[in-house]
Amino acid sequence: MRRVTFSADDFGLSKSVNQAVELGFRDGVLTHASLMVSGAAAGDAVERAHNNPGLKVGLHLVVVEGPATLPHHEIPGLTDSHDRFPSDQLRLGINYFFRSAVRRQLRAEIIAQFRAFAATGLTLDHADAHKHMHLHPTVGRLMLEIGREFGLSRIRVPAEPPAVLRALGEHVSIGDQVLFHWCALLRRQARRFGVATNDQVFGLHWSGHMTEARVLKLLDLLPEGDSEIYFHPALARDEVLRGLMPAYEHEAELAALMSPLVAERVVSLN
Repeated sequence: MRRVTFSADDFGLSKSVNQAVELGFRDGVLTHASLMVSGAAAGDAVERAHNNPGLKVGLHLVVVEGPATLPHHEIPGLTDSHDRFPSDQLRLGINYFFRSAVRRQLRAEIIAQFRAFAATGLTLDHADAHKHMHLHPTVGRLMLEIGREFGLSRIRVPAEPPAVLRALGEHVSIGDQVLFHWCALLRRQARRFGVATNDQVFGLHWSGHMTEARVLKLLDLLPEGDSEIYFHPALARDEVLRGLMPAYEHEAELAALMSPLVAERVVSLN
């Protein structure tokens, strides 16, 4: 059988993103959203989620390039003076792995983000991480270990099958193949903690460019199993999105989620 879920990342990043999530759920195929609990528009996102109880919301864990939940003086090894994580994934990854003091701060921040999600009153449907940082073995383990204490039962494993990309006519780099196989570590970690995972994900190769035409092509070649297709939709490109993701086609991704052709193709999968 083929099962597909459509999800949106960065819920709570800006009001424009939140508006798109609500529209995509009410009038499109969107079923899931991942909440940045310390995003500038997190309060607005939570209100919209409560007004749309069928929307399944999870935690979008932020431990790179985004706002932290704890103040800088509590996690000085993680954030800058503006309470933000830097964008240098390599340096953060090294620190998370080798520096015990940083790992203790990382644990505290992850606990704080799960607590902040619990305080929203929303049911925790799943968890994933900004920039897929939970592929880092330390981050993944802590997310699963701490998440289980908060009722976590499912995470996203960002394993995008190279065979499907090739069938779509896309070039598959060595990096794409390495990333796909690296995901097996996260899947093993999830299994150890009794947490469910998807079989495959789509949205990495075309990140920010999941247009209607591409989604329709993908649905024609969707493999057996449980697939997640994730998006970065927005009603309009505001200042926040222009600064963080200047090349992304946010409006086009929303249009794909609301496309009648996409909805018809999804029905035909069942």
